[in-house]
Amino acid sequence: MALKITLECINCDVCEPVCPNQAIYMGEEIYQIDPDLCTECVGHFDTPQCQLFCPVDCIPHDPEHVESQQALLQKYEGLQALQNEPAKPE
Repeated sequence: MALKITLECINCDVCEPVCPNQAIYMGEEIYQIDPDLCTECVGHFDTPQCQLFCPVDCIPHDPEHVESQQALLQKYEGLQALQNEPAKPE
C-alpha cells in the first residue's frame, strides 16, 4: 500500500529528502506522494522514512492504493531497473 500525506502537513521539508524513490514532491499546497513511485521504502529500509521523520504524523497508508509486500518489492525492483538503464544517445 502506498502512503499519502494528509492536510495536517506543515510543509517542514523533512520527508522529501529522505525518500529513496523520490516519490515525494511539493504539490499546490502541501507535499504529495506519487503512488507509482512509493514502495514504503521496501528494498531500502525496514520502515518508511517519511513516516519515521515526519514531526506531525501526517503520512498514513493510502487506502486507494493497496499493495501487498510482494507488489511493493516488485515495484522497487522495477524502479531500480529503470535507474540502472544506460542513457540513450540522442
